[in-house]
Amino acid sequence: MAVTLTQAAADRVNSMLEKRGQGIGLRVGTKVSGCAGFSYVVDYADEIRDNDEVFESFGVKVVVNRKSLEQIDGMELDYVKESLLNEGFEFNNPRVKDSCGCGESFTV
Repeated sequence: MAVTLTQAAADRVNSMLEKRGQGIGLRVGTKVSGCAGFSYVVDYADEIRDNDEVFESFGVKVVVNRKSLEQIDGMELDYVKESLLNEGFEFNNPRVKDSCGCGESFTV
């Protein structure tokens, strides 16, 4: 499987990378956190490490370390802009079995 981006998410990442002036793509992962177990980590990808898997969506590289891939394989990231004050990445992860009440952490 893979970790993919929607067109809207890819457009946003390209815009962010252009504004930043460097980077090869988007790094996506997980960390142990919250009351449900894991939370998402999103950052710029400046390099590809030995333990990374690289996927591509709409011309954007998505870099995921293999350990995190266990929790997010098959996930699609979308970028949603509902209003001027409410915008961000939305994680559509088919592996999530449960999440905490505030939505900040999840269980697989």
